[in-house]
Amino acid sequence: MHFKFRSRPTIFLHDLLMISPAWFGAYWLRFNLHDIPHNYLHYALTHAPFVILVQISQFWCFKLYRGVWRFSSLPDLLRIFKSVLAGVFLIACTLFLYDRLHGLPRSILPLYGMNLLALLCVPRIIYRLWSEHSFLAHTGKRALIIGAGWAGETLVRELQAHRDTGYQPVIFLDDDPNKLNREIRGIRVAGGIEKTPSLINDLNIETIVIAIPSASARQMRRIVEICESTRLPFQTLPSVKELLDGHISKASLRKVSIEDILGREPVRLDWPAIRAHLHNKTILVTGGGGSIGGELCRQLAIIQPKLLIILDQCEYNLYKIDADLTSRHPGSKHLALLGDVADPVCVRHLLHTHQPEIIFHAAAYKHVPLLEHQIRQAAHNNIIGAKILAEAAIAAGVGRFVLISSDKAVNPSNVMGASKRAAEILCQNLEQTGGVTRFVTVRFGNVLDSAGSVVPLFRAQIQAGGPVTVTHPDITRFFMTIPEACQLIMQAETVGRGGEVFVLDMGDPIKISYLAEQMIRLSGLEPNKDIAIEYIGLRPGEKLYEELFHAEEQLQQTPYPKLRKAQARQHDPAAWNSGLAALEQACRDHDDAVVLSLLRQLVPEFAPSPN
Repeated sequence: MHFKFRSRPTIFLHDLLMISPAWFGAYWLRFNLHDIPHNYLHYALTHAPFVILVQISQFWCFKLYRGVWRFSSLPDLLRIFKSVLAGVFLIACTLFLYDRLHGLPRSILPLYGMNLLALLCVPRIIYRLWSEHSFLAHTGKRALIIGAGWAGETLVRELQAHRDTGYQPVIFLDDDPNKLNREIRGIRVAGGIEKTPSLINDLNIETIVIAIPSASARQMRRIVEICESTRLPFQTLPSVKELLDGHISKASLRKVSIEDILGREPVRLDWPAIRAHLHNKTILVTGGGGSIGGELCRQLAIIQPKLLIILDQCEYNLYKIDADLTSRHPGSKHLALLGDVADPVCVRHLLHTHQPEIIFHAAAYKHVPLLEHQIRQAAHNNIIGAKILAEAAIAAGVGRFVLISSDKAVNPSNVMGASKRAAEILCQNLEQTGGVTRFVTVRFGNVLDSAGSVVPLFRAQIQAGGPVTVTHPDITRFFMTIPEACQLIMQAETVGRGGEVFVLDMGDPIKISYLAEQMIRLSGLEPNKDIAIEYIGLRPGEKLYEELFHAEEQLQQTPYPKLRKAQARQHDPAAWNSGLAALEQACRDHDDAVVLSLLRQLVPEFAPSPN
């Protein structure tokens, strides 16, 4: 039989061979390292097979062979202690019942237990130290580790355990004053993160690793700025959420992304309630091939609805999300349908045929400058399309209708924002009719890496060698990730009673110029040296600052700290519906001037930008 040094049979054989030395060693120690008297030696020899049998049974009972020697840790040593203690107890009880321990000195069993503990634990500890190369010289890039917490310790342990990682941990930095001058796995914590630049030359550091998965965006921005000042390459571990599915190793390291410094603390959501509310329901997602709609479909597929219906008028986008869901969730029940929400025949047929219980309305045109000159198309798709879908939902008895809106709907200065605000008012008015359908609005800011957003634009401009174009030095925007936006949508659907506008607390707005500079630096280049930043002026309909709530909207708390809601403002339904009917006619007439005029009437706070 072939034995591998750290295989289970080898470890079992090691433990088996340790029992006899522990047993006879106890007698030897009892008699002060002198010869064991004949009668006691005879007793030890006679009962040795029994001792071995009992002790081995306890090793298996306490599952000593599930662990791996190279990763022996406190839980493994605790299992050894329990198995030895149980073995000593069983041996003592059995021998007491057998012969009242006649011929067995009382000190033998404690000495045997201590000997066996030492013989089992010490080899494991020595092997782990040896396997981690604690006594060997390491080669690779000399690395400064930022973060001396559990992630930093685990990463260093992995890097020390493998000589081929290409990294040699040299020093820790951490802002926790209690860790100053402490040693973790033989590496000293030299001080706070601000000492990074001064240690680079002193210790001949070649690379920096950020090992703080729980860092907030504000903390990451500070750390990244310090790292950038050193001109050295730096990497980071993923967030805690990303690390939950695997252990930390060299393979976990990746470049710092723009999401790391723009993202925010994760929102604590009521996932059990979300799952309970959406599981086994027939759900329709309009615009399901887009950035938000597509991610919403992916997260809904995890919850396993009864049927997920995906509606989109773009054939390619619909094909992509259909293929993605089929690949990721082969058991999910989903149906990809081509269609336009502004097509009443299509919408009524869909709702009558499949009878969805919940609708997430994500289908909308959203590109601000493009829609400024295509007013009729913006109004027809974003307002008339929402009207057709919402009225069909009421007629079909759909339980919940979730409108996905935008921060640009607050005091809109462009056609896109005004059209989204009109859709909000439409849903709020329909909520007042008292039908079975509950209408909820979800409003959020810019979404990182969504189609047409600034992040992929900047990325493409950097890859092309620049310049990176920013409209204004002072322009700011709120940002959130696509998954976070979709989680907000599902949570709002779960807790909304009808008529509310839900908004995520999006933290501090970010300057677009800062975003451009960071994306250039994270690409390993220098702003305005390797890649130029060019200010081109505000585009049509663009504001310097976006808002999340209107001044007249009454803010209310929700059970979730990062989720806020505003009670909708009231509008005269008769006058508003009359204006909406006129808007429909103007769209049929394709009269942009009339559409724009009616849009101003429908949304009184709409103040078109002079750009």
